[in-house]
Amino acid sequence: MADIAKLADALDAAVRDARAIPKLTERDPFDVATAYLVQREVIDRRKARGERLAGVKMGFTSRAKMVQMGVDDVIWGLLTDAMVVESTVDASALIHPRIEPEIAFLIGREVRSPADAGAAVAGVAVGFEVLDSRYEDFKFTLPDVIADNASAAGFGFGSWHPPRDLANVGLIMEIDGRVAQTGSSAAILGDPWRSLRAAARLAQEAGIALEPGHVVLAGAATAAVPLPAGAHVRVTGAGLGSVEVTTR
Repeated sequence: MADIAKLADALDAAVRDARAIPKLTERDPFDVATAYLVQREVIDRRKARGERLAGVKMGFTSRAKMVQMGVDDVIWGLLTDAMVVESTVDASALIHPRIEPEIAFLIGREVRSPADAGAAVAGVAVGFEVLDSRYEDFKFTLPDVIADNASAAGFGFGSWHPPRDLANVGLIMEIDGRVAQTGSSAAILGDPWRSLRAAARLAQEAGIALEPGHVVLAGAATAAVPLPAGAHVRVTGAGLGSVEVTTR
């Protein structure tokens, strides 16, 4: 049986030291259920150091990614307040950072059920997620990436807007003024609102409450791209404005 505390130790140290480690499953194979236990243990350690739960992030929200990873459901990770990016990211504190455009939901009241999730949303915004797999060469198995909190490293968002139709929002991500990625929110399970309901379902199954002030990142609308030091990134969503971040 996998040693959850030992696996969490390895991942927690990798994050804090910004040091890549071999895939955990290479030395101690474990399944998806165990991976989520490891993920929760790592987050509990961060909370013990003073961080607060700030929401959830969704992963594998495109059909192509599900097929690639051999899964038939999304995965998810947990966000803390220490992951919020106001305006700058310290690239030197990360191993091999990447960034992707997102659609973000702001929870206005506690979510009671997946069916209730939409009514609990207070706002929507264009956003971004900074990814940073703690594994060597950014390579991993499904249990590895889940244990590693779905590669979560940081996130940011623009101004909040009243809830609206998000089925086909055009997204553009520019790095240093050049277009790096373009896509549509339709790539996120066909509609980001579906991803929100999936987040509510997974949170409920895990016994985690989505509370007022929490943010749900619906998932990537495009592939993630490397985030170099000294870069300026701007993500724009049609009808949602933009959000910017720089690295140092």
